[in-house]
Amino acid sequence: MRVAKPPRAGDSSPLNGKYGSTGVTRVSTIPQAALHWMRAGKRVALATVVDTWGSAPCPVGSQLVVDADGAIEGSVSGGCVEGAVVTEAQEVIATGQPRLLQYGVVDEDAFSAGLACGGTIRILVEPILNAGPAGGALSVDLLETLVRAQAARAVAVYRVDLTTWARRVELPDADPGRSSAQETSVKDGVFTLVLAPPPRLILVGAVHIAQVLAPMAQAAGFAPLVTDPRSSFATPARFPGVQVICDDSDTALSQIGVDRHTAIVTLGHDPKIDDPAIMAGLAGGAFYLGCLGSRRTHAARLDRLRKQGLTDQALARLHGPVGLDIGAKGPAEIAVSVLSQLIAARRGRL
Repeated sequence: MRVAKPPRAGDSSPLNGKYGSTGVTRVSTIPQAALHWMRAGKRVALATVVDTWGSAPCPVGSQLVVDADGAIEGSVSGGCVEGAVVTEAQEVIATGQPRLLQYGVVDEDAFSAGLACGGTIRILVEPILNAGPAGGALSVDLLETLVRAQAARAVAVYRVDLTTWARRVELPDADPGRSSAQETSVKDGVFTLVLAPPPRLILVGAVHIAQVLAPMAQAAGFAPLVTDPRSSFATPARFPGVQVICDDSDTALSQIGVDRHTAIVTLGHDPKIDDPAIMAGLAGGAFYLGCLGSRRTHAARLDRLRKQGLTDQALARLHGPVGLDIGAKGPAEIAVSVLSQLIAARRGRL
């Protein structure tokens, strides 16, 4: 079996090891980016949307990391107030003191540091310090705890008292007595940020559609992996920057693990490749299962899976033919239709 090594806990790059590595450090979340910059010796601040009213462009929990030179990663307003936030963040880095900012349309002037869409947002800007939380800064220790949780695909809850700047991180999955059913919000002067693992997308079948879909999904916030038992298909050269596993589907998915933060798209055109992945996805509670193929192919697939003991209720979870019906032709357009359906499933619109 050939497989890219999974990230080590706290590692800033999800791409380690021979397979899937491009030699370029990549990060998949803003906390990972912030930690990577800190380890590179940069002075860093983290901006997070804590409240929104009206038509705000980015949801609560959206984040932006800024360094002392003004480099940025992420977004808190879709570009409306990023420039102003960067300036504030640089001052926060210089003083070591956090700030709570508020932006909205000012005198109906969309060209001021406001939101042309008419909404209002509050943004928490926190400096990150290696020396600990003195002066109200976020410590690297707490940041590393968040990143470790994300690397382990666990939920992390980060709480900040907006008056005292006291902070703590909770790991609900590690505490059976604590509920993980929490939401990112501000209550009684405490901001609670719930960081769930990035949704993982397993592409079964290293075909041309997968080559287009993987980077598109990565840009949309998914963490893609590609698996295929065919060694001429499952190669790092065909999927730069993406983890690639060359093995049978049941073995590969057993190693990867399937959970409620996982989506699976079968593209292999071969029941021996696709069907074990479907079975694993249904058993593991994947939030999305899409299957490439015509209506006739999908009908045959359903008959085949019924003979393996799957109920109609279970099979109703399959999206086949995969993707939204946008009249797509060719790998690129099919990838767009699949990604659109994936996003709809992620946002609870299916």
